[in-house]
Amino acid sequence: MCGICGILDFSGKAISEELLKRMTDSFSYRGPDDEGFFLSPPIGLGHRRLSIIDLSQAGRQPMCNEEGSLWLVFNGEIYDFNAHREYLLSKGHIFKSHTDSETIIHLYEEEGIDFLNRLNGMFALALWDVKKQTLLLARDRLGIKPLCYCLCGKRFIFGSEIKAILCDDNIPREIDREALDLYMTLNHIPQPYTIFKDIRKLAPGHYLIAGKEGISVKPYWDIAGRQTPSGDKKDDNETAEYKDRLFHLLESSVKRMLIADVPLGAFLSGGIDSSIIVALMARNSSRPVKTFSIGYHDIPSFDETGYAREVARLNNTEHSEFKLGYKDILETFPRVLEILDEPFADSSVIPTFIVSRNTRDHVTVALSGDGGDELFAGYRMYQAEKYARLYNLIPGFLRDKAISPFINSLPDARDKPWLEKARRIKKLIRGMNGPFAERFYNMREVFPFSLRQEILKEPADRNIYLDYCRETVEKERDRFNGDDINLMLYMDVKGLLNGDMLTKVDRMSMANSLEVRVPFLDHTVVEYIFGLRGDLKLKGRTGKRILLDTFKDLLPPSLLSRPKYGFEMPIGVWLRKDLRFLIDEYLGKGRIEKQGIFNYPVIERIIQTHMTFRRDTSWQLWNLIVFQHWHGRYM
Repeated sequence: MCGICGILDFSGKAISEELLKRMTDSFSYRGPDDEGFFLSPPIGLGHRRLSIIDLSQAGRQPMCNEEGSLWLVFNGEIYDFNAHREYLLSKGHIFKSHTDSETIIHLYEEEGIDFLNRLNGMFALALWDVKKQTLLLARDRLGIKPLCYCLCGKRFIFGSEIKAILCDDNIPREIDREALDLYMTLNHIPQPYTIFKDIRKLAPGHYLIAGKEGISVKPYWDIAGRQTPSGDKKDDNETAEYKDRLFHLLESSVKRMLIADVPLGAFLSGGIDSSIIVALMARNSSRPVKTFSIGYHDIPSFDETGYAREVARLNNTEHSEFKLGYKDILETFPRVLEILDEPFADSSVIPTFIVSRNTRDHVTVALSGDGGDELFAGYRMYQAEKYARLYNLIPGFLRDKAISPFINSLPDARDKPWLEKARRIKKLIRGMNGPFAERFYNMREVFPFSLRQEILKEPADRNIYLDYCRETVEKERDRFNGDDINLMLYMDVKGLLNGDMLTKVDRMSMANSLEVRVPFLDHTVVEYIFGLRGDLKLKGRTGKRILLDTFKDLLPPSLLSRPKYGFEMPIGVWLRKDLRFLIDEYLGKGRIEKQGIFNYPVIERIIQTHMTFRRDTSWQLWNLIVFQHWHGRYM
């Protein structure tokens, strides 16, 4: 796993090696083992290496073909590279290393852009074609590895992280107001936006070609939808073949991801997804799997370590467990927010950093269960869609004038069981109102549109994310033949998964020079799962139905009926007590009014609502605190 960057400049100016060095230094943690550069105007490429396959100097990048007409910088892993290597050797290609990176160069020589469809793995790459004078950027199908870019006149600059691009002092640092609105809606900024107006993210499953005439961006992959024959079966008694196929595909994915020349382990949260991955690793490992879990002192509702220990015992793993308190968060908070080069308010980013840091003390590669919720309808919000039609049979005046006002009048809080139930019911009711696109939107917004209009001094002139949801539903509904559960999952895989979950894991793991692999997101698994009906995944009140049925024999019985937890911090209770000073520091009246972005009276109201236990607004407060820290550092 690595970090990549580069500059393509057709203006005739020299490429600065010093600038490339500053760019690679900005994400040195992504590749602590080596660095390399290639300068040959109009191109300059930079690379930081975390050695995983072929640890020798032969694997150093930038890497070229035999005649020096193709130059590559690559971040990621290609799991089936040995099969490609054999094919390419048969075609007469000469290899100087045993890396997966080198196969990419020769596949491009054989097949051009089409080689992207051959790759099984996670990656972001840049390939300079000397003869064509074109630069190819590409990102893996699901967006596991990041890649962003900026086009300023005849100068094109790219990097694994935004901060690398910002090393060029000529890049404007102007806030994108639409991106800010999206951040306040979602707690993250979805592709292709970044918080900076002139910097964009390359979308998953896309490639970009840059040359003298400018840039073009095109897709090379998408989820096909309900195309498999088994997807049309109606008899649940015939699901045995689905389960057999699912077991085979996921186990094969895990096997591929066990290949490494360095120590390897797994994150074990105590949830269904990571427990299945650990069980499949144990089935296919000749030595005990090393597993790593994290929990919280004295807050049982946020602690899953007991479940993780059960899974560890069942699979005879070498298990390590870390318990956190607010002091750990205080110590880690500044470091985590320094790593984030745009606002990102998923509170679980901090425990993810800590578990990555502690895991890196033992291994260099870890497998995780990320993606399971988005593929198999594991979040509670999918249940709202299941019951929306029934709820909407209730007369509108009764819903709008009685049920909804009463529910919304209830107090709520994440750290008290009965108040947490009230919060969930509120969200459930909100997510069952209106047409499908509105229901999808309602379940995901952090700041409602009306509140964003109040709090921002220059609010967006439209509800950007709601418009996106409506456009996507209109465009993609036929992809799943009216199957709304699969349509929701598709929209989350294309949005929430890469924008939030995968961003969090990539940034926090790579900040600790740890590579994380995600077996659920092998594209063969993803394509198969989206070929199955939604009601095989969400049945009644049970999400992940087919996943549980397939792997139940590998799991402790207690996991099969356990409630759904998240990996987030108990931020609500901490902001009222031990972390209250963050509100005073970042959301004080003087600072807010001097900054000129937000209306302070609205922020004051949100603070008071939380502090008086009327409603849990901790996500909104955390969103603002993170933005303020970012703004102070980058603007």
